[in-house]
Amino acid sequence: MPCILSMETATEVCSVALSADGRVIYRKEETKGPSHAVLLGVFVDEAARMLRSQNLKLDAVAVSCGPGSYTGLRIGVSEAKGLCYGMDIPLIAINSLKIMANGVLNLKIPEDYSLLCPMIDARRMEVFDVLLNRELQEIRPVSADIIDNNSFAGYLENNRILFFGSGAEKCKVVLQSETALFLDNIYPSASDMVSLAEEAFAANVFEDVAYFEPFYLKEFVATTPGNKGLIDMGK
Repeated sequence: MPCILSMETATEVCSVALSADGRVIYRKEETKGPSHAVLLGVFVDEAARMLRSQNLKLDAVAVSCGPGSYTGLRIGVSEAKGLCYGMDIPLIAINSLKIMANGVLNLKIPEDYSLLCPMIDARRMEVFDVLLNRELQEIRPVSADIIDNNSFAGYLENNRILFFGSGAEKCKVVLQSETALFLDNIYPSASDMVSLAEEAFAANVFEDVAYFEPFYLKEFVATTPGNKGLIDMGK
């Protein structure tokens, strides 16, 4: 199995994980951000020292591709591109909402909750979200939503849904349904990227290092009518 360096900087959390043969051999994260510009390089240097100490060769770099903060994603992607250019290795991009969902699947959650809804806070009653099944397939695509009493009504009628992420807490008061369950303290982490990055590597799903750009919140706002309240979380 490949040796992959994973970096997650889509939210206020900054995290790095180094994996080899399906096992995380280095993991470092800071949840009290945003401090990506200061910490990411330090974490990567520490991972590089671990790589050398284990006499391993890096096969790829994986980075969260958003949605998320313009500033955080820009820092993470710039670091990832620099490493890929310098070492001539492939770049893997993983959706930050799917990273959270993958982490939740590793928890002991009720089997009857068939849908997962990771949410990133976009201030006020707005969130960035996606609806996934337990195989991480999209049931409803990534979107920016203003949450009210009718949000997800059709899905909640026929499914039990897990809501989590930085945007989920404020949704508890309006999404009051017996089929909705809210999980606290869930955020995207580099260690939850490992299995997704390995799947992408095995399938040769790589990005063009020269042209790759992440999915910024501000870009979504510019093309989505009626969502002017969504702003860049990095400012």
